[in-house]
Amino acid sequence: MVTITLPDGSKREYPQPVTVAEVAASIGTGLAKAALGGKVGTGEAARLVDTSHLIEHDESLAIITDKQAEGLELIRHSTAHLLAYAVKTLFPEAQVTIGPVIEHGFYYDFSYKRPFTPDDLAAIEKKMVELAKKDEPVVRRVLPRDEAVAHFKSIGEAYKAEIIGSIPAGEDVSLYREGGFEDLCRGPHVPSTGKLKHFKLMKVAGAYWRGDHRNEMLQRVYGTAWATKEDLQQYLTMLEEAEKRDHRRLGRELDLFHIDEHSPGTVFWHPKGWTVWQEVEQYMRRVYRDNGYLEVKGPQILDQGLWEKTGHWDKYRENMFVTESEKRDYALKPMNCPGHILIYKQGIKSYRDLPLRYGEFGQCHRNEPTGGLHGIMRVRGFTQDDGHIFCTEDMIQVEVQAFTTLLQKVYRDFGFTDIIYKLSTRPEKRIGTEESWDKAEAALAEGLKASGCDFEYLPGEGAFYGPKIEYTLKDALGRPWQCGTIQVDPNLPGRLDAEFVGEDGARHRPIMLHRAIVGSLERFIGILIEQHAGALPAWLAPVQVVVASITDAQADYVQDVVKSLQKQGLRVQADLRNEKITYKIREHSLQKVPYILVAGDKEKASGAVAVRARGNQDLGVMPLQSFIEKLQGDIADKR
Repeated sequence: MVTITLPDGSKREYPQPVTVAEVAASIGTGLAKAALGGKVGTGEAARLVDTSHLIEHDESLAIITDKQAEGLELIRHSTAHLLAYAVKTLFPEAQVTIGPVIEHGFYYDFSYKRPFTPDDLAAIEKKMVELAKKDEPVVRRVLPRDEAVAHFKSIGEAYKAEIIGSIPAGEDVSLYREGGFEDLCRGPHVPSTGKLKHFKLMKVAGAYWRGDHRNEMLQRVYGTAWATKEDLQQYLTMLEEAEKRDHRRLGRELDLFHIDEHSPGTVFWHPKGWTVWQEVEQYMRRVYRDNGYLEVKGPQILDQGLWEKTGHWDKYRENMFVTESEKRDYALKPMNCPGHILIYKQGIKSYRDLPLRYGEFGQCHRNEPTGGLHGIMRVRGFTQDDGHIFCTEDMIQVEVQAFTTLLQKVYRDFGFTDIIYKLSTRPEKRIGTEESWDKAEAALAEGLKASGCDFEYLPGEGAFYGPKIEYTLKDALGRPWQCGTIQVDPNLPGRLDAEFVGEDGARHRPIMLHRAIVGSLERFIGILIEQHAGALPAWLAPVQVVVASITDAQADYVQDVVKSLQKQGLRVQADLRNEKITYKIREHSLQKVPYILVAGDKEKASGAVAVRARGNQDLGVMPLQSFIEKLQGDIADKR
């Protein structure tokens, strides 16, 4: 007798071993039809299995359908195999390598004699549809490692044979077959290809075998797969909207910045883009000033010996730019923390000086691989709104609460209200006592709770020296961006001998809280551009107002209006060109200027302006002073 315990706590008994599919069928035909797999066991011991999995002993079981996240993962994993099946059907000489699930879909790497074309991609997708409609069963079998190697060598799949050959001798491996295609895989998979209905191939890119540039360049075919037609269409629509919002394209169209081959991974800011940068930086500088931070500035280059002492040389050497002068080795700083400790150490610090909050717009350099660079989102040279708080263990909770509340306000001002909070706790390999970890983790959790935040724990994801909170904002398209963080670090102050004199007269190590709100300014500005589709709010817009004349007769009046606006600290341009006013309005609308003021003879005579707001809104004619008050209200309210 086998007893199956279902998620609702109910139990079902079977006279003999039973498959997941048979359990689903015993519950109902609807569930049997919807079943994609099963989850056996509970807690950390739970694992996904095929519907053909045989349960021979009493077990907990959840039937997995496309309603659960695990079901969607099964669909995507199986669709990757369907892709390989289609490629092998159309291009028998192609060799298959690996095909994992990724966010929103999957990819599969192939070795083939020529690059796949867009027409090839369309043909492969069409073949996938045909194969899925056959509803062929996906069947699992197990072979000894050496037998599996021989099998794949015999069918000309050298890459698969190499993968299996790296598995320890004596182990068994599982293979999955659908129709005429068989692939190495741990599984599980959907029971038949007919379960795969809503997918699309997206693009082809290059990828080195095993990620090593010394190996062959393979062809990586990306695809997406979803549980329903509606989910697929929603995702594709989101991608179309994301393309419109792509900060790289908008950066060119709005003349904000460019990336140049003469300095890959760094940003050339144009006047308009640098204006946006300055607004973000000056805003964050006010945040520093108004919240007890002392702004500091450290050098770009620091001695190699310092990086060795902090431990960064061992961990980050490959990502550091190094240089030499007078037989002494240096590195461009990849982060600002050591410099802040060196500043802290100048002079004796007392417990009365704590908490001591330093902030820096520190320029850092990291030698990111070329393939990982992405516009201004991921660069080699970047500036952080970097802050470090030196405090005692008892101060952590209050500092975390204050920081979280401050971060929420900053994100609101920039137009982000949806924030995800994650608390990463102690990893298996760590330093410090259990008591210190207990206190640090509790302080972070209580700080979040006091700020009214719902959060999730990420067990084991903390740094080796302390726990941390990650703050992830969601943009207008629902995409997550992890920007903010606060990390507890008792380690680095000790490595660099930072101390303070306690109330007891003895010397103690401070706790160092690493914190950032926007993180990399380059990346954050890229996020802002995409969040607002280039139509930045008035307080951030590089040009807030354009004043346009209808004819040459209003030129002097337009110049007077411009001067009046400039005296109010507004960013304004005049457009006196001999062009039709409709042309001027259209051109500045495409540049996403928040307000266009039109001046004709009537406006000149009355000292007024005709106001057009972004989005083709005609606000009518108003006195210039009324418009100034309106715009100043927009700026003050961050509208």
